[in-house]
Amino acid sequence: MSTATHTTSADHGHSPFLQHHFRDMDQQFNTAKIGMWLFLVTEILMFGGLFIGYGIMHASHPQAFLAAHHHLDRTMGAINTIVLLFSSFTMVMAIWAAQTSRKGLVILFLVITLLCAATFMGVKYSEYSHKFHEGLLPGKYYTHEGDTVPGQFLFFSFYFMMTGLHGIHVLLGMVVISWLIFRAVRGDFGPDYYGPLDVTGLYWHLVDLIWIYLFPLMYLIS
Repeated sequence: MSTATHTTSADHGHSPFLQHHFRDMDQQFNTAKIGMWLFLVTEILMFGGLFIGYGIMHASHPQAFLAAHHHLDRTMGAINTIVLLFSSFTMVMAIWAAQTSRKGLVILFLVITLLCAATFMGVKYSEYSHKFHEGLLPGKYYTHEGDTVPGQFLFFSFYFMMTGLHGIHVLLGMVVISWLIFRAVRGDFGPDYYGPLDVTGLYWHLVDLIWIYLFPLMYLIS
């Protein structure tokens, strides 16, 4: 993703998007990007702790985790992986379109990104509905019958905690992308101003990256 300068020196003090507490648009852009990177570090730390906890419990109860993961639908997981990867591409293309003054394409790529996110959540809703119906729930709420290996509730405790938290991040991303679409329709973005697209893109790529780890961790246990 480009980190190119947004404006010429002559425009620094005249952009309607320059906030009063910044010297110029370059400083505003760089500050926003640093702030987003710091936020993403805290997200990595949070999910990293969950991944470590999952690894410890998996090592302690390998048979239970192996048996439990067979209740997951690999096809749905793979579809969601493809959808999120494609949405990262369209997010990048939206930024490129803004940098090259293609307002229509900015809107189009953002709408496609939003639709991909909605598709991901729709697939996840279908998966969750099946788990609820079968009693494949976390902790004490686990009521699935016919298990030959005890302790499978541990797997689903991590499954719902980690995929649920990831889903919340997807929903938050959808809210922000909807806001970007509104601003794109208004004509806010162009070669001189695309910072909100850029920092949102960073966030969206992290959401994608986390799922790339979750998919094999949950769905492809061997």
